[in-house]
Amino acid sequence: MYFSRLTRQSTRSFSAQIDRLRAALAEAEAIVVGAGAGLSTAAGYTYSGERFERLFGDFAARYGFSDMYAGGFYPYDSLEEYWAFWSRYVMCNRYEPTPKPVHEWLLALVHGRDYFVITTNVDHCFQRAGFDKQRLFYTQGDYGLFQCSRPCCQQTWDNEQAIRAMVERQKDLRIPSELVPHCPNCGAPMTMNLRCDDTFVEDEGWHRAASRYNNFLRRHEGMRTLLLELGVGGNTPGIIKYPFWQMCAGNPQATYACVNLGEAVAPVEIDRQAILIDAGADVVLDALA
Repeated sequence: MYFSRLTRQSTRSFSAQIDRLRAALAEAEAIVVGAGAGLSTAAGYTYSGERFERLFGDFAARYGFSDMYAGGFYPYDSLEEYWAFWSRYVMCNRYEPTPKPVHEWLLALVHGRDYFVITTNVDHCFQRAGFDKQRLFYTQGDYGLFQCSRPCCQQTWDNEQAIRAMVERQKDLRIPSELVPHCPNCGAPMTMNLRCDDTFVEDEGWHRAASRYNNFLRRHEGMRTLLLELGVGGNTPGIIKYPFWQMCAGNPQATYACVNLGEAVAPVEIDRQAILIDAGADVVLDALA
C-alpha cells in the first residue's frame, strides 16, 4: 500500500493528544505495541555522550570511536579485544538494571488487557520488566544470546555466564584467550545474535514468537485495536511502522498512536484514526501513568 503524504497534526496540544490516547487505551479490545530504539533511549539506554564516556572512555581513547554503536563495528585486531568491548557492552545494556522504569509504566497500562509487543530492540527490557514472554516478539535478536558466526546451525545460546566472566577478567581492553566463545557444534568463533547481515540466526524461539504475533493479529482483525508505536524511527520502517499504517488503513475501528520525539507522523489516509505525539516515550508514559 502506498501512502503519498504525511501529516503531523502539529496544531493539537500535548494534553489533548494524551487524552485521546488514554481514551483509545480504555476502548481498545486489543493493543499492539510496536517499540523501537526511542523507547530504549527513553529508558536511559543512551549510547553516546556522558554514559558512553563513563562506561567506555578507555576504549574511546585507544580506538578513537565516539559512541557504542561505532565500537560494535570497529575492526579489532583480535577476538580478545572484540570480546572485551562486547562483553562490557552487553553487560551494561542487557544485564545491569534499566536506568528508568518506562517499561514498567507501560506494563501497568496494558496489564490485564489483550496485548502483544513487537520490538526491534535487543536489550530484553520488556521481559525484565515483567511482560509475558508469550506476548513478545524480538525481531532483531537479543544481547543475551550467542550464535555461530558462520553460522553452521540455526541455534542460539544464553551468554550471561560467559559475559560476566569476560567483564570480570578483562585487562588492558582484552579478555583471556580461553574465554573467547566458540560454537559447540563446529568450533567457529561465536558472535552476537543481532540482525546486522544475512548470517543472523532465527532460531526456534524466534519462529515461535513470530507465529504467536501473526496469530494475534489474525484473531483481532476488524476489532477495536490500538496500534501503539513507541520510538520507532526510519531505520527499519518495514518491521513496525509501515505494517501499522497498513493495518490501520484496512481497519476503520483501529487507532494508530505514534509517540516519537521529532518524528511523530502518519499518512493523510489515516489522519482521522491517528494520534501523533511529538515527545519522548518516557514523558508520554509518565503522563498516562
